[in-house]
Amino acid sequence: MSVPGAWYLILAAVLFSIGAAGMLLRRNMLVMFMCVELMLNAANLTFVTYSRMLGDVAGQVAVFFVLIVAAAEVVVGLGIIVALFRRRSGATADDFHILKG
Repeated sequence: MSVPGAWYLILAAVLFSIGAAGMLLRRNMLVMFMCVELMLNAANLTFVTYSRMLGDVAGQVAVFFVLIVAAAEVVVGLGIIVALFRRRSGATADDFHILKG
């Protein structure tokens, strides 16, 4: 039994919408960080779906590079979040001005 590609694209659109709504509505930096990761994974699902539908590996190569960017984002983003939480325990996204020299 094969699932049509349109279902994967609908799932990717729903995941991206949830991530975008979380970015716009939440103030907690860790939740915002997870929403960005959710949006990146939705884009990866779209790349893989189109790659499978077209029979081309270019979409899978793009997913590889997106995963590299996501890993770099995790390293830098979590470093900034940890530095901010060390200064203030209940920090929100509005508290980035604390990190100025």
